[in-house]
Formats: sequence, structure tokens, C-alpha cells
Amino acid sequence: MNQFTALTQQDERGICCIDLAGYLDAHTATELESIMSAAITNGCRRIVVNFADLEYISSAGLGVFMVFIESIRSDGGDIKLAAMKPKVFTVFDLLGFPVLFEIYPTVEEAKQAFPSLEA
Repeated sequence: MNQFTALTQQDERGICCIDLAGYLDAHTATELESIMSAAITNGCRRIVVNFADLEYISSAGLGVFMVFIESIRSDGGDIKLAAMKPKVFTVFDLLGFPVLFEIYPTVEEAKQAFPSLEA
């Protein structure tokens, strides 16, 4: 059985970073869905998903992001994706996700893409 972990942290700017590791597939997608749902319930509207340690993603894993993106954007937030390995990016790219989501080379660049809260 392939392992999957996801850890959520919130920074001083109110950006929630969800770090993924292992294999995100039909067996583990519900775990990510629960974690994202909990983060949103707890007030996260600015989410960065860190793919640096994710080795594999299936279409079921991709579907989790589609579940949340419309509602979070309608609430003034966004989900930005960061630090994908080439083989993970290929799956996103084949399914047209770069048109729907902003994908950044690093977590820091994804965080900087959110507007400042002071305005």
C-alpha cells in the first residue's frame, strides 16, 4: 500500500499551506478532501498546495481540487499549486489544469502571488 500524508500550516499572512507527500490516488483522495474541507471550515481562503514530496497523482486526486475551487473563489479566496515534480505536472497538464489553477515553481512564489491583506 502506498503512503500518503498531508500537513496543513497557516502563516502570518493567513495563507494555509498544505504539504503533500507520497501517492495521491483513489484510495487516498478522501483523506486530502477531509483535510482541505477542515482547512476551509477553519477559515482558510488562501491556500497553497505544496507538491514537492508528492510522487504520484491520479485523476481521483485531481478531482479533489475541483471539488473546492469554485466555492473558495466565490468566497474571495484561491488555491495555488506549487513545487510539482515533472511527472506530477504532466498529469495536471494533460487534463488542462494549468488553465484553471496557477502553478508556481516554489511555495514562496505561490504565497507571494496572493495580494497583500493591507489595502
